[in-house]
Amino acid sequence: MTADLFGGADGGAPLAPEGPVDDPTRPLADRLRPTTLEEVVGQEHLLGADGPLGRMLSAGRLGSVILWGPPGVGKTTVARLLAARVGLSFIQISAIFSGVAELRKTFETARAERRRGRSVLLFVDEIHRFNRAQQDSFLPHMEDGLITLVGATTENPSFELNAALLSRAQVMILRRLDEAALELLLARAEAAAGEPLPVTEEGRAALASMADGDGRACLTLAEEALALPRLGADGAPLPPLGPADLAKALRRRAAVYDKNRDGHYGLISALHKAVRGSDPDAALYWLCRMLEGGEDPMFLARRLVRMAVEDIGLADPEALRLTVAAKEAYHFLGSPEGELALAQATIHLALSPKSNATYVAYKEARRAAAESGSAAPPAHILNAPTALMKDQGFGAGYAYDHDAEDSFSGQAYFPESVGPQRFYRPVERGFEREMGKRLAYFEKLRAARQAADGGDRGDGGEG
Repeated sequence: MTADLFGGADGGAPLAPEGPVDDPTRPLADRLRPTTLEEVVGQEHLLGADGPLGRMLSAGRLGSVILWGPPGVGKTTVARLLAARVGLSFIQISAIFSGVAELRKTFETARAERRRGRSVLLFVDEIHRFNRAQQDSFLPHMEDGLITLVGATTENPSFELNAALLSRAQVMILRRLDEAALELLLARAEAAAGEPLPVTEEGRAALASMADGDGRACLTLAEEALALPRLGADGAPLPPLGPADLAKALRRRAAVYDKNRDGHYGLISALHKAVRGSDPDAALYWLCRMLEGGEDPMFLARRLVRMAVEDIGLADPEALRLTVAAKEAYHFLGSPEGELALAQATIHLALSPKSNATYVAYKEARRAAAESGSAAPPAHILNAPTALMKDQGFGAGYAYDHDAEDSFSGQAYFPESVGPQRFYRPVERGFEREMGKRLAYFEKLRAARQAADGGDRGDGGEG
């Protein structure tokens, strides 16, 4: 357990930094850690006067919250400053390093603080790493007021946290830092250093882009840039650094792909449309652009599965099997070997015959299902396990298809109030051409059965 306990009992005094602010041995990101909530950047939607945390603080209270957001956006800092603002003792633990024994010690520490007349804010970093039983252990202590829980997570709380825990805490979403917030951090870095960054205007934008919305990374990059030589071997001043110079000097590739904003959605759209347009080379290019940009390969695997069912469907039933197999292959092999399976699936999808007939049929069927409400199935296809149900006509007239000629009875299966509908319209491509032949075959048989039975089997009659 990493538990540090310090006061904020005066209700608003800033937290003292851990060590002198001007200590040059401390990382710049640590030296510039905000000491008041007003110094936190990029989270005005939560901390502003109209934000949920801002309103809590104005009322002089703080309930349990879950801070959900990407790395480097200030979750730990916000938790510390909240404790100071409302006058709570602050205890911090990490779910990565804590087990049952550490949790017991933490709750004992909280009880000791309460005996001293002080309430506790318990900050749990990576709270999603705790299992369900460990998460449940917080509940009684939240209910009896022993702790105010502030959990931090980079994962979706809806999937990773217990419903009981979520019902007792508000989820606050911290945003990835935008350009304005990152620029403010760069300005603070320059003020702390007492000199400007040795970069061009384009280089400054590239530096912020390389941080990819992570404030800690932004200040670390700025610190590295400030430490670069300013003079050449001949003693002459070196020119300011541009994007390419920074990428080389900082041994990092400049970010050209944003995994969470426009770049992410633009490139996945390009990949999807290249597959739909049957261009395997362009599809491979966009797949590799996303992989090079650091995209989660499992996100790409899921998207390939979606393409298989949305744009190919029954025109090539093998497409779905292959994309699911590619996902499993990546799980088995990992990166980079498993990425070859994704590439193979991408090529197969791009060269497969295309059909969205299943996709269109599904949407039409969903719409019809919603519009028809609770229309009952026709009585002849309902089971009749009781005598009462048999007396009501359930199951009367049902024809067992395997006993019929060609194993096809031609009976009606839609609700009588809805009547027969056509949703699936196969295209004349790939395997779906065969599906069209099967559909036509059964339609021909159905018409013959209806003619023989006077039309009863096609209009919802009992047959």
